[in-house]
Amino acid sequence: MKKIIFIPLLVALVTGLLLAGCLGTPDNIKPVTNFQAEKFLGTWYEIARLDYIHEKGLNQVTATYSLRTADELKVVNRGYESKKSRWKESEGKAFFVDGKDKGYLKVSFFWPFYSSYVVFDIDDNYQYALVTSSEKSNLWILARTPTISGEIKANLIAKATAQGFDTSKLVFVEQTEIAKSQ
Repeated sequence: MKKIIFIPLLVALVTGLLLAGCLGTPDNIKPVTNFQAEKFLGTWYEIARLDYIHEKGLNQVTATYSLRTADELKVVNRGYESKKSRWKESEGKAFFVDGKDKGYLKVSFFWPFYSSYVVFDIDDNYQYALVTSSEKSNLWILARTPTISGEIKANLIAKATAQGFDTSKLVFVEQTEIAKSQ
């Protein structure tokens, strides 16, 4: 009998430990304070990213945030996969980790798995943001418009570099207009 109880308990413990590792913040990265979720809502265009498996080959990438409940955000990530001439879309949910006044959320696109979503730099008008996860191998430069000036881009890249991100590996996202109905 003890063996039957032990195995599910062990699986639950290991799973919990693995998932907990995905919810931290990278060394020396602090989420923005005085975060205003209502100003963050809406569509953000991905200007550049450190590439990872879920976005490989995608352009026209956007992330749209809306309120699902008072404490939960709906997240819709969308991108165009040119090789297959099709749109890919994922819907998830996000919850604030340390209160709504910090840019630190946990996001899930596949329950029960969550990952950190850390807004560590955002301008006063909520037009540009730097976002990471629990590791510095993930970085997103986001903007409210599909393109940004070279000066703003250089400033955001310099901020990310100063925080220890390897910006030499950034993938700059093509944001030309493609019919959204495709």
